[in-house]
Amino acid sequence: MSRAAGQPGGGAALAAAETGKRLAAAQSLNATLDWSQELLDAEAARVDAMAERGPLDGIPIALKDNIVTVEQPTTCASRILEGYQSPFNATAVERLRGAGALLGIKSNMDEFAMGSSTEHSAFGRVKHPLDPTRVPGGSSGGSAALVAAGVVAASLGSETGGSVRQPASFCGVVGVKPSYGRVSRYGLVAFGSSLDCISVFGRTVEDAGRVLSVISGPDPLDATTVNRPPMPVPQPRQDLRGLTLGLPREYFPADLHQGVAAALTRTIELARELGAEIREVSLPHSAYAVPTYYIIAPAEAAANLARYDGVRYGARRVGAERDIRSLYRATRGEGFGAEVQRRILVGTYVLSAGYYDAYYRKAQRVRSLIADDFRRTFASGVDLLLTPTTPTPAFKAGEKTNDPVAMYLADIFVCPINLAGLPAVSIPAGRSEGLPIGAQLIAPSFDEERLLAAAAALERAIPAEAEVR
Repeated sequence: MSRAAGQPGGGAALAAAETGKRLAAAQSLNATLDWSQELLDAEAARVDAMAERGPLDGIPIALKDNIVTVEQPTTCASRILEGYQSPFNATAVERLRGAGALLGIKSNMDEFAMGSSTEHSAFGRVKHPLDPTRVPGGSSGGSAALVAAGVVAASLGSETGGSVRQPASFCGVVGVKPSYGRVSRYGLVAFGSSLDCISVFGRTVEDAGRVLSVISGPDPLDATTVNRPPMPVPQPRQDLRGLTLGLPREYFPADLHQGVAAALTRTIELARELGAEIREVSLPHSAYAVPTYYIIAPAEAAANLARYDGVRYGARRVGAERDIRSLYRATRGEGFGAEVQRRILVGTYVLSAGYYDAYYRKAQRVRSLIADDFRRTFASGVDLLLTPTTPTPAFKAGEKTNDPVAMYLADIFVCPINLAGLPAVSIPAGRSEGLPIGAQLIAPSFDEERLLAAAAALERAIPAEAEVR
């Protein structure tokens, strides 16, 4: 990872100039919501004036637009927050600044991080860097697209139900979700508070690991962070000897996309050649992960988004002030998009009197069973799990927008990990008809070092851009 995103040498000013050129050339992707050359130049001046060089000295890093920044608006890709300026920076932003990163780029996303395709942005959909007719995944599609297009070497996204690993798979980059509590959520606009994680995209495992190391660690401003030191930069392994990789049979259904199945078959063989022991395992409650997630996440979203009422936060619908109910109804009705409204309604329903026990409480019990499946499997001697990241390559824009359930099923292999709070990484595993496919490694809680070291060994072995058949 170099200052100029792949071009060695040069100061932060050079990196800012080159990043601006790449951003201007990539505007057709609609992957950014806010950036300017003036801001990049100011950031470069800040970095070059630092007394000591940090581990991310002059490296341009994009931020998903639900991570708050003082210098730029934070809209969550929603009209209800259009033009909102935060009075403080997120903890992750402060840590990146302290490490010398070059900031100033806010990336497009699904509104309030609710979506799997980045088609639900109030400011237009993000296009896939390799095929503009397809989606880049979501909800962190803008951050993934900027890395895949070579605009930046790394970017931050957020995960609630796979929103970094899924677009990483679709775009052919690396996406790392840390353990819940590894990275501070202070300054991440809340969607599902028991699920949300700031996560990292990189062009390589090493790039993503270096950024994760910088932003990790306890934070007194976020009580959910654990009292562990920042994650050291992982040292890549040369092989996988001594590791047992589990293959959950529930993640390899008979109807798995042919290209995805071929890519994973090749990845498994490469892992075996690198010395790993391969063992089939079972995570029997995996089938319930999607319905469980789509009860818990909307319930938490309904509670978190109640604050956007036109009084305390967000835009106000002018002329709707005849009574408070009218103001709320008009403001939220016009400010929130269709997908956000759908999830608020679902969340309100499952939390309502008479339905709380039937839906929300039962979903929390199933969540515990899903987490127990992972714990039991790792306790049996399995070090890591190897699975597909997504059931298919990137789908066409508009293909699933009228079928929410089909859209939600795109997260079937990633959302269980969020429910269990585990770390996981998606790495490129080949291409099918020119479209990237991802392989996913999952580790026990707070075992990111071993996870990323193994992922780096596999990354070196896999011909990531080769077609699979």
